[in-house]
Amino acid sequence: MAKQIAVAGKGGTGKTTFTSLLIRYLIEHQKRPILAVDADPNANLNETLGLTLGETISEVIAQTKAAAGSGLPAGMTQETFIEYKLQSALLETKDVDLLVMGGPDGPGCYCFPNNILRKLLENMVSNYAYIIMDNEAGMEHISRRVTNDIDILFIVSDASARAIRSAGRVHALVKTLKTHIKEIYLVINKNQPGDIAALQQEITATGLTLIGTIPYDAEVGRYDLEGKPLAKLPADSAAVSAAYEICDKVKV
Repeated sequence: MAKQIAVAGKGGTGKTTFTSLLIRYLIEHQKRPILAVDADPNANLNETLGLTLGETISEVIAQTKAAAGSGLPAGMTQETFIEYKLQSALLETKDVDLLVMGGPDGPGCYCFPNNILRKLLENMVSNYAYIIMDNEAGMEHISRRVTNDIDILFIVSDASARAIRSAGRVHALVKTLKTHIKEIYLVINKNQPGDIAALQQEITATGLTLIGTIPYDAEVGRYDLEGKPLAKLPADSAAVSAAYEICDKVKV
């Protein structure tokens, strides 16, 4: 059974940075095979990993709906067509495979292709030791299509009262989903000396366990500025070291 780890949080908090460092940790500790799923409509996990984006799952669904209207290829059912397109959307590499969910569905009913896709994805994830999911803040996309069980959910915030309050709202929203989550933790990113003490009341109000912090790291900013994959950050980077400490603590 694959260990399923999800990362959520509002945009700009560094959740994709944390997700990429989590994947890097698993690769370096020989915890493979890994399936990374980018479920944020503003997909950029591939860039942090140094991978080229291919087709998205949303595009596969739209193509299936269009093909059903105009006629599927000879000898293909909707299910075999989706399975074929899903394989073409899966980016396979030596260290990690990647699926990108893409934007929301367009107008009209997508229930049937979604149900087929969910079944195919459930079969696919059984081939991996780890499923790592980078989610939009509400997690609707991933909870609807990929899994009903998550072993660890990291909710990422930056070191600001507004972002921590947002993390608390994500926590509250998660409780309304049908997804079963075993462990939920708060990670505070981009923090500087004194920030955590000043924000302690806000942190407590979220009801989340603060599992660790990642300090502001100018090197991460430089890599982002230059478009370099964060997977290539030096091993002694402050962000890398802090993320690895969190991974060790929760025993991913």
